[in-house]
Amino acid sequence: MTARRFLLLSVALVLALLGWCYWTAIADPVVREADVALPHWPAGAPPVRALLMSDLHVAGPDMPPERLARIVEQANALSPDIVLIAGDFLSDKSLSTRLYSADEAAAPLAGLRARLGVFAVLGNHDHWIDPDGISRALVRAHVRLLDNEAVTVGPLAVGGLDDPFTHHHDIRATLAAMRSLRGARLLLSHSPDPFATLPRDIPLMLAGHPHCGQVRLPFIGALRTMSAYGQRYACGLMRENGSTLIVTAGLGTSFVPLRLGAVPDMWLIRLGPALR
Repeated sequence: MTARRFLLLSVALVLALLGWCYWTAIADPVVREADVALPHWPAGAPPVRALLMSDLHVAGPDMPPERLARIVEQANALSPDIVLIAGDFLSDKSLSTRLYSADEAAAPLAGLRARLGVFAVLGNHDHWIDPDGISRALVRAHVRLLDNEAVTVGPLAVGGLDDPFTHHHDIRATLAAMRSLRGARLLLSHSPDPFATLPRDIPLMLAGHPHCGQVRLPFIGALRTMSAYGQRYACGLMRENGSTLIVTAGLGTSFVPLRLGAVPDMWLIRLGPALR
């Protein structure tokens, strides 16, 4: 093989790989499912179908508002009782073809349908870009933002921890608010890192942020997780010390509009009483 032919073949392979990574990034999210039994479930209360979404990162080319609107339709088809969004609505990635305002990013979320409502926390990119703007936009989209606080939602005591990665979290205040409420406890956080020291009376934590690495190489794994714990909490369902953590790979992308070995996903989680 001549040097010229080798060079052309190498370029073609790189372009094919980049195309595959972009196609993966814009694919419809995989819906993963789990069943989690929670203590302190109110007697007689029916099970709850909770949908976890995260890391929307609305920006062109991979996540324009139109794509998010299609994902909202996919979410509604799952008939969730409650939708929980673990932050990073906005994006400032360097290879964006178009950036959107907070209102443009949040507007499709007004189409979400869940009988118990839609709840969210902010992520690190939201704090870096426009935290006040996205907070107001979420209100207009009928999304309840939880800022180191907790609310009773049906049979659940839902805590919303502000972003730990940018040090806006107040875990003590959030846990105290949760413990003051009746119901089965569920903590929503952008970063999964607080799970490592989570008290055992918080049986379930839901998070996003690492994107499952976004780019995962064979035999190596994630190149970057933005977590102090490396790949330990990169994505998936994990159980430690009697508590459960579910980390979604997210919907959009950060830094570059590419994914490899880490498809976009969202989690449909069936919650109910613990067996005695």
